[in-house]
Amino acid sequence: MIIDTNTMISITEVNQNFSKVTKLVDEKGTAVILKNNVPRYLVIDFSKADESAVASDEDVLSISKRLLAQNKEAYEVLAK
Repeated sequence: MIIDTNTMISITEVNQNFSKVTKLVDEKGTAVILKNNVPRYLVIDFSKADESAVASDEDVLSISKRLLAQNKEAYEVLAK
């Protein structure tokens, strides 16, 4: 996942100004909340939640091809 550093906000700032998080999400699409200077939480627009949860057919196909190539020997043994 690529994280835009402009969308990062500390948990302390979130506690003091949650509307800043919602504004970031409205403008950039996501907000990353840092806890102890480490990315801990991801806030996304609710309408985009389904899009990120489902892999596209192209993604599934490319992953399948990669797994088949990596495990070719095992599949050949199992096919016997």
